[in-house]
Amino acid sequence: MPAALSPPTRDSLFASTRWTVVYRAADSETSSEHALSALSELCQIYWRPVYLFLRRQGIGPHDAQDLTQSFFAALIEDRTHARADKIKGRFRSFLLGTLKHFLAHAREHDRAQKRGGGAVPVQLDETALSEADAHAARCQNWSADGVFEREWAASLLRQSLDRLAREYEVAGKGALFEALKAHIKAGANAAVSYAEMAKRLGRAATTLRSDVARLRARYRAILREEVSGTVIDARDIDQELHHLREAMAA
Repeated sequence: MPAALSPPTRDSLFASTRWTVVYRAADSETSSEHALSALSELCQIYWRPVYLFLRRQGIGPHDAQDLTQSFFAALIEDRTHARADKIKGRFRSFLLGTLKHFLAHAREHDRAQKRGGGAVPVQLDETALSEADAHAARCQNWSADGVFEREWAASLLRQSLDRLAREYEVAGKGALFEALKAHIKAGANAAVSYAEMAKRLGRAATTLRSDVARLRARYRAILREEVSGTVIDARDIDQELHHLREAMAA
């Protein structure tokens, strides 16, 4: 019998907050290896908003790729960046502000030519880069800040969906997740009908409706957890969720 789905523990949630990752990397007592690991995680999640911001600044694909990798490497090497703007408490604002500061001084430090001085947190996937470039071409009328904000929101949504998929996989319900994921967004027109899914999965349509309700509720909970990891003050969570919805609707 498949294991029941269970939410992450409180400790695991706090251990994975983005600010905790930055503070840990900025701590002078943290080893270089741990700092690299911590910020590699951030690069994996947030490279698209950074890369597309750079592309909208008129920077070519290859230079933007170099600068994206160098930016995350700079967060590792120059730990003073990670101490900045703690009071403001929003990781979204911190990352964009730090990126702008980095870009303004990129030529001075000659980072782009080094690909992070050999400390590249993650190799950017060529397929993902091609997809990002195609998206950049569709955003010609957007400001660089607007592209960053939308891609930031999209990154949180992807991260939440990936977490949900892993939970279902661990519970032995990966096939059910794949069948239902198109229904996560309420009123999704492209989703397969419940009647057709019932035939395909051998599961009653009424049961599938309950499955989708649970899927949506868990997705919303995970998204809230992901957003909570990007702020210091819990009172900012609802405002950040509102900002995310506005960014995706733009």
